[in-house]
Amino acid sequence: MKQLILATLALAPLPAAAEMQTAYVAGGCFWCVEADFESVEGVGDVVSGFTGGTTPDPVYRRSGDHIEAVRIPFDDEVVSYRQIYDLFLRSIDPLDAGGQFCDRGLEYTTAIWVETPEQREAAEAAIAAAEAELGQEIVTPVYEASEFYPVDAYHQDYYKSDDRLGVTSVGLFVTKADAYKRYRAGCGRDERVRQVWGDDAPFVGDTGS
Repeated sequence: MKQLILATLALAPLPAAAEMQTAYVAGGCFWCVEADFESVEGVGDVVSGFTGGTTPDPVYRRSGDHIEAVRIPFDDEVVSYRQIYDLFLRSIDPLDAGGQFCDRGLEYTTAIWVETPEQREAAEAAIAAAEAELGQEIVTPVYEASEFYPVDAYHQDYYKSDDRLGVTSVGLFVTKADAYKRYRAGCGRDERVRQVWGDDAPFVGDTGS
């Protein structure tokens, strides 16, 4: 499994003419999932947003019954749905049904949304493989896809932005990129992922964490 995972990490830019497929997943803070998957070969511009709920027009911090999620466009001639789901499960704590790491509550729970029977089959196969590897039940559910609402531009590509912030919980006048790194470290994301997955954690140490 580790070789499969490492083989998908970014080695070259995505061809401009690639025909893209789309995966929708939630893994806690959408900044972190966006940062992880934009390092994968064959993946395009990942979009942070909200899905899964009924609240109209969700926005950051007022998302109602939606979950923070990402839309992952990818070239399936480079990386498959199954590989996307394998990577995703190993980038989160799929044993935690109450949120992720320091972020608690419905908004930060994990999930996979599928649009076709083939996607569901790939997602369920990835979950079964993860359960076999860990010897524990994976609590990440698989749902039918619903409308996806991108978050505002301020929160897109947060992890790599040089825009400076004023007073924040992680320091004064830091860039968004630095604030993201401090948040991710302080939240214990990589530490917990490493505890769960060990050497099969594909993104630990690869996203400025």
